[in-house]
Amino acid sequence: MIQLGKIQTLQILKKVDFGVYLGEDAQAGSKEQDKVLLPKKQVPEEDGIGETLEVFVYRDSKDRLIATMNRPLLTLHEVGRLRVAEVGKIGAFLDWGLEKDLLLPFKEQTKRVAVGEEWLVAVYIDKSDRLCATMNVYPYLKHNSSYLKDAHVTGTVYEISENFGAFVAVDDQYSGLIPKRELYGRVQVGDTVRARVAAVKPDGKLDLSLREKAYLQMAEDGERLLEIIDSFDGVLPFNDKASPEVIRRETQMSKNEFKRAVGGLLKAGKITITEKAIRRI
Repeated sequence: MIQLGKIQTLQILKKVDFGVYLGEDAQAGSKEQDKVLLPKKQVPEEDGIGETLEVFVYRDSKDRLIATMNRPLLTLHEVGRLRVAEVGKIGAFLDWGLEKDLLLPFKEQTKRVAVGEEWLVAVYIDKSDRLCATMNVYPYLKHNSSYLKDAHVTGTVYEISENFGAFVAVDDQYSGLIPKRELYGRVQVGDTVRARVAAVKPDGKLDLSLREKAYLQMAEDGERLLEIIDSFDGVLPFNDKASPEVIRRETQMSKNEFKRAVGGLLKAGKITITEKAIRRI
């Protein structure tokens, strides 16, 4: 059976003026629907009926099955980065190395894209039996990474959920999540993030954190807090009794992390705490 969107080995069944028809078995009398055209310009001159060729099968501009000797940058269900070649009325068109660009429908975009940008996508078959791209790569990510707890990883943010947090494709291949409680700063779809593996779930998915373990993070938070105090001319207009919401908004730290940083700076003699503020010494 000829497989749309995949690289496969097929036999030359018939030669015509405009190319050759390929199928699975020249002796089995393949039906017309089991044949696919390889255009003449791509047919190796020395190959005849019965010879096998490794081809990729997709659809041409008239939605007809067509074979090519060229290799696309992505095949069916693969995940990778593709460049936006054009934006049209129904979506964006991505350069994936073939004559016909790959459609990224608007409904499959987790963020609007622009010409020249590169985005992480997967290839799927839509309801009309056409190959398309999607930025919703979650179903196509792997769960078998070799990363262990506390390993440091790099990944691409491909979706942000108000309920769950930021979904990340680690190494652009493996399924990861920065839970909402661990989400600090302005993280957006398309961002490349450096994170720590906080946990490896039984199903192989990775829970990630943008912060180090507490004892390692405390020194970094302390330096960051000093910078923030300096931005307020040396007097932070709240202390560790402020609400968690105020602390997170102003420092991108949880209240516990803020208190640890304050405690470290206080112990080092770098700040003093008043009833309503923190002052740098």
